[in-house]
Amino acid sequence: MRATRTFLFLGIASVRSCHAFVGPHTIRGCIVDTATSALHSTTTSNNLSPPPAVLSKVFENDTRPIILFDGVCNLCNNAVNLALDWDPNGTLRFAALQSNVGRALLQVHGREADDISSIVFVTPKGAFVKSDAILGITEELNPLPFLPLRPFSKLATRLVPAFLRDLIYDGVADNRYSLMGKRNECRFDADGEFDDRFVDDRLAEV
Repeated sequence: MRATRTFLFLGIASVRSCHAFVGPHTIRGCIVDTATSALHSTTTSNNLSPPPAVLSKVFENDTRPIILFDGVCNLCNNAVNLALDWDPNGTLRFAALQSNVGRALLQVHGREADDISSIVFVTPKGAFVKSDAILGITEELNPLPFLPLRPFSKLATRLVPAFLRDLIYDGVADNRYSLMGKRNECRFDADGEFDDRFVDDRLAEV
């Protein structure tokens, strides 16, 4: 039971104020369409680097893995807050699936640029989706001193079959907007506290 709760940390993210959000303005290359609650790039495709080039740039000087999350999903954003709190050493980075960097990383790993159906855990060696992504992220988290979650993640990987893990994940992901709704704001670290934790979307530009 403890192992199952661990890889479902997305679902247990507390409902609290987010670290930093701003309204529907141009922020680091994205704006929010308030009619559809979707993020759209303010950079034309002619000014964007090919996906393989973006992959090289995001890991060129920083090999920390990247979590691609749904930028308009309240549940997902609360989970990001939880991950920030549980990752005191700053081993993880973040980018919205809808950002230029996020879209490029999706494409280079064989997914559609507009596919926001799953969280994606991107490392220099490859990418993971659904429950495998959650378990990969969980391995990097330390909610309390001397309490790393890596052993629980390994245990969940061994004890819970992938199809069952993904079934549970899909149940949460498919209902994430119903559970906690959407926002029409683009996540932005306004006070700079987590500036190095969010991938600069300008890395996707030529």
